[in-house]
Amino acid sequence: MKSLSPLSQKILLFLLAGAALSFSYSPRHPWKILKSASKEWKRISNEELRNEIRKLYQSKTISKKENDDGSVSILLTNKGKIKALKYNFDKITIDRKNWDGKWRLVIFDIPEKIKKSRDALRWKIKELGFYELQKSVFVFPYQCEDEINFVIEYYNLRKYVRFGTLNAIDNEIHLKKIFNIV
Repeated sequence: MKSLSPLSQKILLFLLAGAALSFSYSPRHPWKILKSASKEWKRISNEELRNEIRKLYQSKTISKKENDDGSVSILLTNKGKIKALKYNFDKITIDRKNWDGKWRLVIFDIPEKIKKSRDALRWKIKELGFYELQKSVFVFPYQCEDEINFVIEYYNLRKYVRFGTLNAIDNEIHLKKIFNIV
């Protein structure tokens, strides 16, 4: 897949954010998306934007749709969605500020026939900083449900993965040392 300029990546992520707004299930989630997108959008000049949109259209990463009222909508194609998700997926991080005293647990039972997806999920969860309690049980001390849901959806593993929040765990002293929580 050909690499895109940073501005093209931003445009794809803005379009993806628009799609995320329509699927948002949390009342505060749309505001987070809009706030971060708005700051970045203001940094782009109109000329740069037109040039990059033209390139994205030519590469079939986006398409346009003429509306009944004469306006034009810019839509992500499937190719564009894949690229936008990939860029977003590679940059995902979890904020590690202000531990609320709860533990986040990710548990999965993924069939052997999709072993590559299972291994990729395990690798990504570890990359995000989770501690492996058992082969398919991971724990993390900070709020991360949105990020984990994104990873689960990225790998299309929703039916095999569970996420939970614990108030206490019997090896909390050990886990606090691992995560450097005083």
